[in-house]
Amino acid sequence: MTGRPRLTVIGTGYLGATHAVCMAELGFEVLGLDVDAAKIAALASGRVPFYEPGLPELLQKNLDSGRLRFTTSMAEVGAFGDVHFLCVGTPQKIGEYAADLTYLDAAFDALLPELREGALVVGKSTVPAGTAERLADDLAQRGTARGVELAWNPEFLREGFAVEDTLRPDRLVFGVRAGAAEALLRAAYAPVIAAPTPVVVCDFATAQLVKVAANAFLATKISFINAMAEVCEATHGDVKKLSEALSYDSRIGGRFLHAGLGFGGGCLPKDIRAFMARAGELGVDQALSFLKEVDAINQRRRTRMVELARESLGGSFTGANVTILGAAFKPNSDDIRDSPALEVAAAIMAQGGDVALYDPVAMDNARRVHPEICYRDSAVDAARGADIVLHLTEWSEFRTMNPSALTPVVAHKRIVDGRNALDPQLWRDHGWTYRALGRPH
Repeated sequence: MTGRPRLTVIGTGYLGATHAVCMAELGFEVLGLDVDAAKIAALASGRVPFYEPGLPELLQKNLDSGRLRFTTSMAEVGAFGDVHFLCVGTPQKIGEYAADLTYLDAAFDALLPELREGALVVGKSTVPAGTAERLADDLAQRGTARGVELAWNPEFLREGFAVEDTLRPDRLVFGVRAGAAEALLRAAYAPVIAAPTPVVVCDFATAQLVKVAANAFLATKISFINAMAEVCEATHGDVKKLSEALSYDSRIGGRFLHAGLGFGGGCLPKDIRAFMARAGELGVDQALSFLKEVDAINQRRRTRMVELARESLGGSFTGANVTILGAAFKPNSDDIRDSPALEVAAAIMAQGGDVALYDPVAMDNARRVHPEICYRDSAVDAARGADIVLHLTEWSEFRTMNPSALTPVVAHKRIVDGRNALDPQLWRDHGWTYRALGRPH
């Protein structure tokens, strides 16, 4: 092959759609595939079926340029591409911790018969260690196309910053068995590598472990400071000041050292659980036993948030009007998977509270899962008649809100800051009772 390779992206969910658009933006010809015809039609018409800042504009730009197209035909993908990125989901199995590889295996099986000679299949999905080895052995045994190789190239996207993370990643990891695979991957990422971007070339096992190890470390750091919040509540300490003091230690740093409601979304919770499950299968479950407590601390934050709100109301939600600011698991996203905010909302309703919720972008998704919640078009509308306001997703709109916007409409000036992102003194100066996880009152 001479010149730039032609790329395909199989699976156009959050990861796949972002990867396809951004690789086209880097100058490659890209063909995206999904079995969901409605999703393909939306992308082909310039509509991104999820919220990600900056992506809609790049999608339209690259559709217009002709570098980016979408299809439901695997035969077309096989005929077109030199490098095929597998970006399908690997959700948590129902009733288990382990990852469900059904969609990945189905995509791989459908692609193999269509591959041209010398093609490279690149896994980007987050998978248990051993998956790449199994697929590579399957590829060799079935011999569907001479010279076809497999590589593993984990993704490290942050929702809300996925475009930046794809175009200007902090590192690339190439898990390969052969030099030809590495060379083709380097060609597929040439503009990124030239940025420059560090490239770590390793074996399959290491490449698969990098993503889950990174997520496990991040989850551990978040749960550590939330564990300290529990201790601060018992000792009347201030976890915000504790976090600040720790952040100046160069060995620790301040990133993700912010106590609050904890993590959610479609990656961290299911990835650390799948990591534990795989460790058990390999007989090294004790090595990751600490992740059980990481997960448990994270879940306790949601329970504690409900308790703190109930305490602020005098011990009961019955008949209380509760305003919730936030539905997405994090700001700059419409992702509600394992959303702490929605879990808190549901728990309060189950205890007799009347919930009114507002989120800048995630309410349509929230409605589909929790139609019983009352949704409002603004923070002010959601706060009308409120006995208490809960800040549960740290959107900029909420962080910068002046208390005077809500003061005239609430029944009682009480706020519980589930993200430790508001200015306590500002709210107290406006006559509000301010409470937060891990902080004195």
